[in-house]
Amino acid sequence: MGFLGSARTFPHVQGGFRDRIVVEQSQCIKINANVSLAEAVCAEPLVVCLHAANQAGSLKGRRVQATGAGPIGSLGAAIAALNQASDIVVTDLHDFTLSIALKMGATQGINVVTNKLALEDEISNADYFDFIFECSGAEAAIHTAIRVVRPRGTIIQVGVTGNLSIPINALVGKEINFRGTHRFHSEFQSAVDIDQY
Repeated sequence: MGFLGSARTFPHVQGGFRDRIVVEQSQCIKINANVSLAEAVCAEPLVVCLHAANQAGSLKGRRVQATGAGPIGSLGAAIAALNQASDIVVTDLHDFTLSIALKMGATQGINVVTNKLALEDEISNADYFDFIFECSGAEAAIHTAIRVVRPRGTIIQVGVTGNLSIPINALVGKEINFRGTHRFHSEFQSAVDIDQY
């Protein structure tokens, strides 16, 4: 699958921000007639979350956190719920976006500005997270993820960011699996199929 608007290759690939565009048939997936274009466009961020979840493995019965309640974090909560995670905690800076994450499947939303100690309460009884989907790309959120993931737990870095200071000793000491995820391919059909329910 080729990605429109990609600057990864040179020359860069032109984007699709236009009324009409010609693409290869292999780049197209048919949607049902009852699916609106507004619904269909959600397949792209949804496939990002499906790919990230596939990097994590089984989420069934696991404690999951998503940092950032934007479209990716909220859809990540929905995928965690679909995969039967036991607890799905989403953190963000804004109550409105957290309310959306709760509607999408999060079992708890924590505003880290107004309730700074809530995550500390979560881990005070060694109730760490098995998997964390880091969707914000914020250095502070990555540091917190490293602190609240269980020893030998997994952090999936979904949020794109720059060069940051990462506490390597904490990664090593807790034997954390820190995985990056970028793009997708095989999951795109699955995202379209889920989007059509």
